[in-house]
Amino acid sequence: MVLYKIEDFEPSYQDTFDGHDIKGLGVYTQATDEKIGTVSDVLVDEEGHFRYLVVDLGFWIFGKKVLLPLGRARIDYNVDRVYTIGLTREQAEDLPEFNERQTLDYDYEERVRGVYRQPTDYALPLEALAATDPLAPIDPLPTPVVPLDTKPTYARDSYTYENEPSLYGLNDQDHQTLKLYEERLIAGKKRQKTGEVTIGKRVETDTARVVVPVERERVVIERVTPADAGTAVSGREADFREGEVARIEIHEETADVRKEAFLREEVRVRKVVDQDTVETQETVRREELDVNSGNLPIEER
Repeated sequence: MVLYKIEDFEPSYQDTFDGHDIKGLGVYTQATDEKIGTVSDVLVDEEGHFRYLVVDLGFWIFGKKVLLPLGRARIDYNVDRVYTIGLTREQAEDLPEFNERQTLDYDYEERVRGVYRQPTDYALPLEALAATDPLAPIDPLPTPVVPLDTKPTYARDSYTYENEPSLYGLNDQDHQTLKLYEERLIAGKKRQKTGEVTIGKRVETDTARVVVPVERERVVIERVTPADAGTAVSGREADFREGEVARIEIHEETADVRKEAFLREEVRVRKVVDQDTVETQETVRREELDVNSGNLPIEER
């Protein structure tokens, strides 16, 4: 059974005590009204139930801290005191010292419980008495006093705090300010990364075809017979010579193809948030008050 300091288990633990802080309250014996120490902390189990008060016995035994089961304490906020039920100096001396650096295991708690099981007026609950003696009658009479040599024994694997209500049980008389717990679901959201999108560019190649009309010059020589062919001409008109008579330049066009980059399109990247509703369910617990008054009339408000 794991135990936690109350502030580690519930930082707003003062709400459980109606805004009071139980730490620092003086601890007194109920019989002699003698101060024996101060509450330095409270230990709760994994379900938030109060189990022990950590008491600094500086007024009684210097420098020693011990555990006081909550069933053996009575909290009185009218005088800001905690009264111990049945704790003697001899018991306090026999209690194992509480050390925050040590693990509280079953063996350690059994040493604590063994001390508190020692008072001469030790009484066994009716249910526990029936478990030890199946023939014992169960009746609404006051809890019978059991001799010291009839102490109950418990198994390590099956022990629960409910086995000993005299040590850990709460009642309205001694624990009026302790409240019952109830669990509730707290809906929250947490942001987590589900992935990422990488956007890049790649270059693809293709074959583009273009048709370019071109012109090419050529020389055409035509021989024609003039209308006055055969007519005699004078010697001056007849120009007989050799060599180059005419020069004509020949041109042709060739395709001049080049590449040019241009903006084709724009790509805009953005994120959008889609709204959705997630429904979940969980089992929650709550504590209900069990009142055993026997035949006494009670009134609940």
